[in-house]
Amino acid sequence: MSTVAAQDATMYWLSSRTRNDLFMLYCFDDSGRSGGPLREFVARRSADIADLSVRLRELPADLDYPAWVRCEYRAEQFVEHFLPEPDWPSVCMALGKLLGTGVDAAVRPWRLHVFRGVIGAPGGGGPAMVVVLQMSHALADGRRGAELARALFSDVEAVAEGETAVRDEAVAVERIAEAAPVASVIGGAPVAAALDSVARAVAGRVARLGRWLAAAAVESAPVDPIHVHSVLALVRMPIQFARTAIRGYQAFRAQRELAESTTAGRIPEPGPGFTPSPVNRGGSPDRHAHQVRMLVCDAERMRIPGHTVTVAALTAVSIALDRYLTARGERVDRLGVQVPMALSDNRIAARNNYRSLSVDLFIDEPDLLARAGKIAAALTERRTRAQHPLLTAQDRVTAVIPARLLRRDIERYPLDAVPDSIAGHTVVSSVNRGPADLTFGGAPIRFTGGFPAIGSVMHLTHGVHGLGDTVTVSIHADTAALPDIDTYANLLRDALNEVFDCATRSTT
Repeated sequence: MSTVAAQDATMYWLSSRTRNDLFMLYCFDDSGRSGGPLREFVARRSADIADLSVRLRELPADLDYPAWVRCEYRAEQFVEHFLPEPDWPSVCMALGKLLGTGVDAAVRPWRLHVFRGVIGAPGGGGPAMVVVLQMSHALADGRRGAELARALFSDVEAVAEGETAVRDEAVAVERIAEAAPVASVIGGAPVAAALDSVARAVAGRVARLGRWLAAAAVESAPVDPIHVHSVLALVRMPIQFARTAIRGYQAFRAQRELAESTTAGRIPEPGPGFTPSPVNRGGSPDRHAHQVRMLVCDAERMRIPGHTVTVAALTAVSIALDRYLTARGERVDRLGVQVPMALSDNRIAARNNYRSLSVDLFIDEPDLLARAGKIAAALTERRTRAQHPLLTAQDRVTAVIPARLLRRDIERYPLDAVPDSIAGHTVVSSVNRGPADLTFGGAPIRFTGGFPAIGSVMHLTHGVHGLGDTVTVSIHADTAALPDIDTYANLLRDALNEVFDCATRSTT
């Protein structure tokens, strides 16, 4: 068993208050195979993928964070849906209902939904098979989820023999324990750094002792390892409090130096705040009515010279959302967006390893190529700031805070409240899911899509997912905030074409 990181536990505990599962859609040609062989393939293949063979197990009284334990595949993890009208609009309607559900990671953290014989799906003339991999956000973020889906639908070996999720995370935790404390980049605090090093060393010894005791208990007597884990958690708790205090002091110093460096111009300014718009007021999470649409595009039409697909999508969203709000008579002076950015070197052993960036969409800039350039520059500045070592100091505090304290804060957080200033009016999550070499039931892939979760503030989100020569722009909305999703989808389609045409004219 392997204890989850604080970020992942946060996602798990939040799932009891709001829907935050990942939903990754993969559309294949329909090979004509029945559900039985497909179910057998999923059962066999998932057993060879370490992260698809675990579930969460909580400790009594939250003495420590939940732990991943090995488990067997269950038949109910494969769900075949039979629609009265098996066409693309019916699939989109069914997806809206699915997005209002959640898996329980303590039972099984993922489920596969299959729609066969779908007529009118984009990307081909014949029937399609639409597959949706639903996954607990505690198990993976968007990038890791795409890797797991690729392992499930790829022809290559899923994982190396004998590899397990528990082993992966144990190695990661030991690597974190050996990492230099954040005080080394703050320029001082040698006493705090020394104390943190001692605390980490003691915690490392306790962890190694725990693994040895758990292994010995399993071999010598029928003792539940969770009981050993609970005892050791009690032993570690004073150490956790000490490390929280030490790292809290380091985070205070880091925050002060970050402010000084920002004022001096050495680090870019933080993202701006925005006034909430009508798409940010849609009621509490338990009353969401989910709806989705997907725009499947040729990847070439999503490219602006000198810019990424993400920038092209953000520029199109800036046009469509501005026009949509204007048509409703509710235009705002400034529009902003939250863009999740994957972190690769922040020394945090977590499955959810990203930071959300607040980016201005510059709707007051009439020249679309100039607007794209400003969006790209703002995105670069936000990334530069987000990747600075000083910002990881708070992450390091969260990583060692006792589980009971973090869970209490999550349970008390007012999810229904919409603040006066928000980080963005919508979300645009962009992930390249690799080459179009995936298969299911012997049939090739057409395209992929995804639907970032909606919440108390974000009632309209966008997914931008590349696969081979296609890019799918997905729309996920709450009916209360966006009652006419087809109107918005048409505006976004027109905006994507407008951005492409503008970029084409600039190169001729």
